[in-house]
Amino acid sequence: MIEPVITAWKDRHRSVSGHQGAYDMREIVNAILYQGRTGCQWAYLPHDLPPKSATYYYFAAWRDDGTDQVIHELLRCQVRERARRLEDPTLVVLDTQSVHVTAGVPASTTGHDPAKRVPGRKRGLAVDVLGLVIAVTVLAANTHDNAAGIILLDQIAEHAAGTVRKALVDQGFKNQVVMHGAGLGVDVDVEIVARNPQVKGFVPQPKRWRVEQTYGILILHRRLVRDYEHRPSSSASRVYWAMTHVMTRRLTGANTPTWREPQAVAA
Repeated sequence: MIEPVITAWKDRHRSVSGHQGAYDMREIVNAILYQGRTGCQWAYLPHDLPPKSATYYYFAAWRDDGTDQVIHELLRCQVRERARRLEDPTLVVLDTQSVHVTAGVPASTTGHDPAKRVPGRKRGLAVDVLGLVIAVTVLAANTHDNAAGIILLDQIAEHAAGTVRKALVDQGFKNQVVMHGAGLGVDVDVEIVARNPQVKGFVPQPKRWRVEQTYGILILHRRLVRDYEHRPSSSASRVYWAMTHVMTRRLTGANTPTWREPQAVAA
């Protein structure tokens, strides 16, 4: 499904000698998806996959020129069309998630979220009603949700072809985000969904719970349980690749194989 994108990229990036590389592009993509799913270190990629040097080269190149987003958008449109929806949504849901970082992540890109008591980074997502990612931003954890919301709205206005008319957010976002949405050229109506104070415990909010579901799906990819990336752009790329993995499985009906052997039938 994504071979045409990769092939076109290779044609645009031919080496001076004309050498096309020693590794199959499908295996490069497999290595990126494997690392995202398992969370292993670059040096511990299995020997039947391309080595770190080749895999990281393509991961960084596709991150920097936006090829990872092109692949993600291609699959997202296919998933929405299969669900009998237009390619671009009219409603999105915004939310943030604070995650811990590992040793070695530059302190200049991290902070401490006082509300959630998490030192690290903050991921911001905008998803549609199917839970598909529309926009991603990664900031220091001490950044207010308003800043994440404004960046996400700007990305939506730029990439969603002006179709988005409404955005749902929780009470962590304030009026600044509402006013920014109204001031965009596409005029996005930002609605703060307030929780009913009379209800105790966790109660899913209609439509807004989709973004929580997406966060839960992303955490199944162990590379996203913590933020291991030195660059926030790499962290955002990991989200796109994780959703690419999810969407390819949805489109093909494939299941993740298990190591468990089927139980023997008793005689």
